[in-house]
Amino acid sequence: MHYEVKAVMSGQGTVHLKLEANSEEDARRQVMDQGGMVLSVKRSFTGLSFKSKAHFPLIHFSQELLSLLTAGLSLVECLETLVEKEQDANNRKIIHDLLARLYEGITFSQALQVYPQAFPVLYIATVRASERTGDLAEALTRFVTYQTQMDFVRKKLVGASIYPVLLLVVGLLVSLFLLVFVVPKFSAIYDDMNSDLPWLSLLLIEWGHFVQERGWELAIFAMAFMSVVGYAVTRPSFRVYIMQLLWRIPAVGERMRVYQLARFYKTLGMLLRGGIPITQALEMVSGLLQSHFRPRIEAAAKHIREGQTISSAMEAEGLTTAVGNRMLRVGERTGLMGDMMERIGSFHDEEIARWVEWTTKLIEPILMAVIGIVIGGIIILMYMPIFELAGSIN
Repeated sequence: MHYEVKAVMSGQGTVHLKLEANSEEDARRQVMDQGGMVLSVKRSFTGLSFKSKAHFPLIHFSQELLSLLTAGLSLVECLETLVEKEQDANNRKIIHDLLARLYEGITFSQALQVYPQAFPVLYIATVRASERTGDLAEALTRFVTYQTQMDFVRKKLVGASIYPVLLLVVGLLVSLFLLVFVVPKFSAIYDDMNSDLPWLSLLLIEWGHFVQERGWELAIFAMAFMSVVGYAVTRPSFRVYIMQLLWRIPAVGERMRVYQLARFYKTLGMLLRGGIPITQALEMVSGLLQSHFRPRIEAAAKHIREGQTISSAMEAEGLTTAVGNRMLRVGERTGLMGDMMERIGSFHDEEIARWVEWTTKLIEPILMAVIGIVIGGIIILMYMPIFELAGSIN
């Protein structure tokens, strides 16, 4: 967020500053750190910006912090080292503020809470749990491993969908090029032909005439339609509606459920291994899942508080599969519930990976066949009058 600050600076008098800060209090603190006296602070609205704001590199920060802690440095020394080496001004400011709060005697987890946009709730909870045991390095190792696995699964899903989406986009662009630019040229050539043509060819020729006569109106309508679609995609309610439609498709909805359960159990296992109680961990994990899962998680936490076992509570609320439920029972017998939940998440991740690979191999040839039929059909219908003309001449 941007703020306009009116302040009195030493040796400069009254000045107007434009600062980027997380809050009004943060903007005031920045000016006071420079030895100035704040007169007024006003939020600045800069309009739409197409430049994406850089995110704090949480994993990179955690890995460097872990390496320094493992080398024997204290937490304060680690942050001092990271401040010195950081090149990005925004990231350096965040780390410097964390260090300043540690100097004031505030715990590391409380310092992290000041920047929720950089440090998620799970990260803060993991650090807070490590403060009880004094093993911050182990907590960072668990979080880095967890986040790396989640990013790997996400990248795998995105990578598997790139080729089908690219194929579909190219096919649509080629079809639009034929319908908008090529077909009108052919329709002008066939104006004087009185041959009996298939009705699909006649329909294609009429489309060419329509594009020639009302091309600008069609372009304006297409731009308006794309604008409406683009606006709808940016609305959270529209995305929720699309997700609800996908959940209702039996094959897709079940795989989405398994993917959500994989995230659920991996995150829950990481928190349990960090020493966080199961009911508190369930409350923290609920925000990561789809909205219709949250009442089930709250109900499962209630069952556990009432004395039910974790496996029975999860099974009663539909938060597990047959395999996952058996593994939960094994975890209850051995006492290694955190490890077992992470194994359940890994098992479901492998299941999703196999399904994505199989679906991709099935969809790609189907898409190629459909696009080939559409493009080939348009070309054949365009050349059909020529074939008819050649036949009449013979």
